[in-house]
Amino acid sequence: MTTTTESLLSPYRLGSLDLPNRVAMAPMTRYRAAEDGTPLPVVAEYYAQRASAGLIVTEGIWPSSRGQSEWFLPGLETPAHTAGWRAVTEAVHAAGGRIVAQLMHGGRQGHPLNRLLGDIPAGPSAVPAPGPVHVKDGGKAEAVTPREMTRDEIRQAVTDHVDAARNALAAGFDAVELHGANSYLIHQFLADNTNLRTDEYGPGTLADRLRFPVELVTAVADAIGPDRLALRLSPGNPQFGMHEADPAPVYRALLAELDGLGLAYLHLTDNDDYPALADLRPRWSGPLIANVGENRAATDRERGEAVLAAGLADLVSYGRAFIANPDLPERFAAHAPLTPVDPTHLYGRTATGLTDYPKLTDSSALTG
Repeated sequence: MTTTTESLLSPYRLGSLDLPNRVAMAPMTRYRAAEDGTPLPVVAEYYAQRASAGLIVTEGIWPSSRGQSEWFLPGLETPAHTAGWRAVTEAVHAAGGRIVAQLMHGGRQGHPLNRLLGDIPAGPSAVPAPGPVHVKDGGKAEAVTPREMTRDEIRQAVTDHVDAARNALAAGFDAVELHGANSYLIHQFLADNTNLRTDEYGPGTLADRLRFPVELVTAVADAIGPDRLALRLSPGNPQFGMHEADPAPVYRALLAELDGLGLAYLHLTDNDDYPALADLRPRWSGPLIANVGENRAATDRERGEAVLAAGLADLVSYGRAFIANPDLPERFAAHAPLTPVDPTHLYGRTATGLTDYPKLTDSSALTG
């Protein structure tokens, strides 16, 4: 692997965007949306506080109520959603930042009690996710067995993503990232145990297994431009009961199908059982954002610098560090200690644990 001398604090040109550094904010669910999926006003402050990131990727946003996986997650389906996100993008841009909307279709993930439609979710096959699951009243319920998506529902999912991507650009987002990782719909079509179909979208051949992801990415790229579209993948990620016995040939073939589209970037997570970055970086000709903290200890500056020095990525995304350190690049530059995350307030309905973490310039941070 080629080594480089780039630093996390070096600028980077990502398409039409000039990034001041290579520290990206990873997508993280925070449950600060109204019941209808409109982001609460505090969300704009939250992301604007983190505008010094080279690039912000939002929490997962459902493209339509058919893809809603949990209550209080945001959507990008209605005019109210678009208006709510426009307030977020305007706040981030006013603070000098750049922000990407991540579209996250739950597929099999979900429960009737957590869905505006009140229906059974649908995925590639009728294979339930592990349970129990949290539901909107604060309790737990057993996971439901999803319906197997019909061909019409697969086509509808593609249309829903196209519509949501257009809404994202109308809301002022700089780009759109499709969530093909962490057990959500695209990942469900790719994985061994969640795609048991016997039609042209099943695992009968490698081309069939890749059919839905390729159709989806291509359709959204055609609709908004490939330079405004990105994809996140997590090969071999076992979260939420996912199983991929041999991810390498699947993801090598997927990148071979998509590399020529000219996407804005690939957002790739590593896995202890499959070194995806080392295997797939040489197979991707466009920009690549690496996330090396998935299912591991939170990424620190040294680990991020090592990823860049090894030539494995152009940017590195940080999750937990950005929750508690809204000025993470400034802290890296000052070699300042990082504030730890308060796990008791990761999720909730208020600003507590969301916008009340101090910056270095705050007196509390300087004296604490």
